Formats: sequence, C-alpha cells, structure tokens
Amino acid sequence: MTTNVLNANTNAAEYRDRKRYAWLLSVIAPLAAPAGPWLYLQTGQTFWLWSFLAFFYFGIPVLDRVFGEDRSNPPESAVPALEADNYYRYITWAVVPVLWFGFLYNVHFLATHSLPWYLWLAVVIATGNVLGFGLNLGHELGHKKTWIDRKLALLTLSLGGYGHFSIEHNRGHHRWVATPDDPASSRMGESIWRFVFREMPGAYFRAWDLEIERLERIGKSEWSLDNEIIQGGIITTALYGGLIAIFGTPMIPLLGLIAFWGAFQLTSANYIEHYGLVRQKLANGRYEQTQPHHSWNSNHIASNLALFHLQRHSDHHAHPTRSYQSLRDFPELPTLPVGYFGMFIMAYVPPLWFRVMNPMLIKAVGGDVSRINFMPAKRQRLIQQYGLQEQASSEMKGAAVGVGAEG
Repeated sequence: MTTNVLNANTNAAEYRDRKRYAWLLSVIAPLAAPAGPWLYLQTGQTFWLWSFLAFFYFGIPVLDRVFGEDRSNPPESAVPALEADNYYRYITWAVVPVLWFGFLYNVHFLATHSLPWYLWLAVVIATGNVLGFGLNLGHELGHKKTWIDRKLALLTLSLGGYGHFSIEHNRGHHRWVATPDDPASSRMGESIWRFVFREMPGAYFRAWDLEIERLERIGKSEWSLDNEIIQGGIITTALYGGLIAIFGTPMIPLLGLIAFWGAFQLTSANYIEHYGLVRQKLANGRYEQTQPHHSWNSNHIASNLALFHLQRHSDHHAHPTRSYQSLRDFPELPTLPVGYFGMFIMAYVPPLWFRVMNPMLIKAVGGDVSRINFMPAKRQRLIQQYGLQEQASSEMKGAAVGVGAEG
C-alpha cells in the first residue's frame, strides 16, 4: 500500500507528523544486535545469535512489502517548525549511547565466550551492523552546524575507526556526487566487490586532503589537534587499545573484522544510492547542480523508520541541510524496488543486481547514454548489450542553463 503525497496547500497549523513517535524505532533498532547474545545466554538457543541478521536482511524487507511506501510530504509552511522541534534532535542524541552499549556488549560477549566459527561470525556481522547504524547516525548529525551535533557524530563514527566520514561526505561526496570524479558514486557495470576497492581508500584520502586544505586556510598544521581525523583517531585508538589491553591480542583481528563490516555497510549504501547516475558537464567545465534525479530514492516505510529517512536520498542531496523529518518525495524519481536492507542483499550477488538494476537505470534516464555513469572498461559492451546509442556530447547541452554548480 502507498500513502499519497500530501497536498502542498495543507495548513502548517493543521499538519501533524504521523511518524513522530515511530521515529523511536531508529533508537530501538540497533538494540537487536546485543539482544541476540543476551537472549542466547538466557535460553541457550543459538537461533538468537542469528536473529539480528534475519530480522534486518529478511524481516525488514518483508515489512517494507507489507506496509508499502509512504510518499507523504510535510507542507513547506510546516518545515521551519519541524526543523526547530528539538524532539527530533534528541532522538538522534539518544542513539549514541545505544550504539556504544551494543558495540561494547557484543565485543565483551565475543571475548568471553567460545563459539563455533559460524556463530562467532554471526555476532561479528551483527556487531559490524551496529557500526553501520553509527555511520548512518553520523551522516545525519554530521550535516548539522552545532558543535554538539558534530562532536556526537565524531564520537559515533570513531566506534568503527571512521572519523573521517563527515569531512569526506560533506565536503567531498556532496560536491562531486554522481560524477566520474567521485569514488563514492558507483558506475554502471561495476560490482560492489570492485567498488569497495575504489570507495574505501578513495574516501579516506580525499578526506585527509580536504582537512589539510581547511587547516592550511586557518594557519594550522595538518598534525594539529584541530585535525578532526586525528581527533577521531585518538578516540578509536583509546577505545581499541583499551579493549586489547583488557582482553588480549585476539581482539586485534576481531576488532578489525567488525570495523571492516561496519565500513562496508556504508560502502553498500553508497553503492546503491547513485548507481550509474551522472550529472551533466556544462560548457564551462563545471557540473550541473545536483538535482533529486541524481540519486536513487526509496519511500519504503519500515526501512526508512530504521534509518532516519536515509532512503529519501534524492531530497537529501538536493537539499543537504534538511533534517530527516523534513525530507520530501518528488514525482518521477529513480526509485529502488525495495528498501536498503533488501537492496544490500541484491548488491552482494552482482548478476542479480545487474539483471534488476541495469534495465531500471536505463529506464530512469530515458535511454540517454549521456546520463549514465559507466564503468569505463564496460561502456561499449553495455551499450551494445542493451541496444543503446551513443549521442552527441552533453557538455554543450547545459550551455543555455547558465553557470552550473558542483553540488
């Protein structure tokens, strides 16, 4: 079932956010990860160690199917009040201790209990997913202007050694999104297993370069404690060093695997969010302004409530300062067939992903080759495979639009 878009003329005084209390699910959802080991200890049933993964990778896609999409938007006249309502802000703050608790509880469990390798792996993946939720929270808080929001973002991102994310995302990805120059925008024909080798290192090095530029502008050394990457590194080093000191060297590979899987959840999201979409390059050499159609969108209710509306990615990139409760749907957007958790599973099986997403991509761009971000080595083969035709360079198409922006 699908909820229709609200009438734009709805009076702000009459507007009520029907999901106001449902957003608490974003606080509760990460608790599923420590709930598995806790229930295992209470019952002795190993099923509970798989419960987190079963719920998020299969349960939520089913709930998305059952509850359908919510395409309702708040009226623009109500947005200032929504943005000023601290209730939504406090919800994001409440997730921070939940994530730290879930991470530490599961690490303690893994360090103090002997498990068969497959059960051990299940808890490692679930714990990495806690860090994935942390990256999502850091994404939301990292866009805010207040000191406390930014530092809570850094504290959360540092759980998985990803303190550079806000820098790279805000000043790098948002500028270059949906262009061949962005390591965090996937290309048509590129599998997620190839994408990860471009995205993870590319994001870190770009963040470091951007932070050096910022520090140079204010006359600071790149090794200054004002370097936010170093700040995050100190938190991660203290946390991981303390865990290694307490539980011994077996913590080293354990923490490495958990941190990698957490980072891979961000990679998975980046992979699906802009797959194959590209912004046009204008005659002046700059890229056109980022528009909603440069991101894949999803309005599936269950997964959006667990992810602070991350899946309304089209509005987020077009209007990055909007908070999650104010993000909108637009007509005729490139739309994902299911929510992110279902799309992750699809992405992990490249033949399935290409079979589903390549035709959807071609349809979304109207078969216009100039609007597709191809993996260079597969460009000609994909054009022939899908019966596409090369068109005149699009660089001059935007000449009449005027001076474009870089995102």
